[in-house]
Amino acid sequence: MLLFLLLSVVTLTYFWIGRRYSYWKQRSIPYVEPSFPLGNLQGLNKRHFGLLAQDVYSKLKETGGKFGGMFFFVNPVALILDLDFAKDVFVKDFQYFHDRGVYSNEKVDPITAHLVAMEGTKWKNLRAKLTPTFTSGKMKMMFPTITAVAEEFRKCMVNEVDKGQEVEMKEFLARFTTDVIGNCAFGLECNSLVDPEAEFRRMGRKALTPSPMGFLRRILSVTFRDAARALGVRISDPDVADFFMNVVKSTIEYRERNKVQRNDFMDLLIKLKNAESVDGNPSQLEALTFNEIAAQAFVFFIAGFETSSTAMTFCLYELAKNQELQDKARRNINEVLAKHGSMTYEAVHEMRYIENCINESLRKYPPLPNILRNVTKPYRVAGMNVTLEKDCRVLLPVYAIHHDAQLYPDPQQYDPDRFNPDQCAARHPMAFVPFGEGPRICIGQRFGMMQARVGLTYLLKNFRFTLSEKTPSPLNILANSTVLASEGGLWLKLQKL
Repeated sequence: MLLFLLLSVVTLTYFWIGRRYSYWKQRSIPYVEPSFPLGNLQGLNKRHFGLLAQDVYSKLKETGGKFGGMFFFVNPVALILDLDFAKDVFVKDFQYFHDRGVYSNEKVDPITAHLVAMEGTKWKNLRAKLTPTFTSGKMKMMFPTITAVAEEFRKCMVNEVDKGQEVEMKEFLARFTTDVIGNCAFGLECNSLVDPEAEFRRMGRKALTPSPMGFLRRILSVTFRDAARALGVRISDPDVADFFMNVVKSTIEYRERNKVQRNDFMDLLIKLKNAESVDGNPSQLEALTFNEIAAQAFVFFIAGFETSSTAMTFCLYELAKNQELQDKARRNINEVLAKHGSMTYEAVHEMRYIENCINESLRKYPPLPNILRNVTKPYRVAGMNVTLEKDCRVLLPVYAIHHDAQLYPDPQQYDPDRFNPDQCAARHPMAFVPFGEGPRICIGQRFGMMQARVGLTYLLKNFRFTLSEKTPSPLNILANSTVLASEGGLWLKLQKL
């Protein structure tokens, strides 16, 4: 009887998996044949998720369809192939795709209940309330704080050069952005530049470098969200969660007790906690709980320091490879500073070639190589006899699009001139999406670009960068990393100017 039951279960499971893997075939959608148990994620432990999606994109692009089919484990995923369809998903028909499908569990893992993972009306209301933090006016107010940290960064780099050593730039840039975010978000001196093992830096590093099992748990939680919630799966590191909970709690208590106001991200969250107006209009949102505030502070910190430091790291690597481009970027900096007389908010935003360099870095090495959307209600695809069902996943393969030779000729070539106004105008708006697009575009885009501009301006003005023998060319992309990162860090030689 036991043997019969076991055989029955195995047989039913076999047919169920076969039926799942025929999902796209039944709908006459071109797809890449999956294999059990990972679907089209075979080799996930050896190649980054963004590169795996690029493989699927390359195989399906020639079909000429709006999207193709792939599988995360046994779950069907629609991989976007057509940029007009991408615009439909992210902008025109956003009401069908407003959720990211990111796993969160407020009860057992409260720090995951942040803006990136929130869904529906709750996300929409909170997004509207957080938006005032990222206006150009607020950015201008934070600018002196960023330049003060950048000056400390410059001194730190001078000390490294004096030691006559090559520098692992990814770590130093992450320490710079950690101190910037710590100041602008929490009003705290993180001291990462002085102490590489400062607690903020250590916890930031820990949050973004999960163990192989932790990385797999995150992938499984996104793929099987309902089961993960039912099982009470926790994806955040307990030490990291406890650290940020305590930092936020102590910061709020200190500010409210001493009536401290800094016009920063934490001030805004405190107002939302007390259901106060943050933009001059009556609050239409219920007071945020402490757990919700901690979650927003956590995601702003993690997203703010990592994506900007990644963009700057790859940018410096490419400029170190091409001294002519590096000289051109440095001339742009010096000309603008000579015109303005000092490092001002307006001066940094006038450095068009520096912006081109950052954008080309974001094209070639997008920090988030894929963007997921969840279908929130059945969606009839225009011009096709197919309906995307509720809870189906839709994937925008950012890395693959940014490396599509039809959109960017010779995509492996680093060419900042791709982002001159005439070339940008000639491209489809969805051909460059490092921050996403539409109503759910990265809320901190303006802040991230500003600190990247400032960081690169200080570095290129004061140092020349050349390649180190420790850094391979081309770079090897780290497999089990949330964001795109180079294996073994990124080592460069510095020369004081």
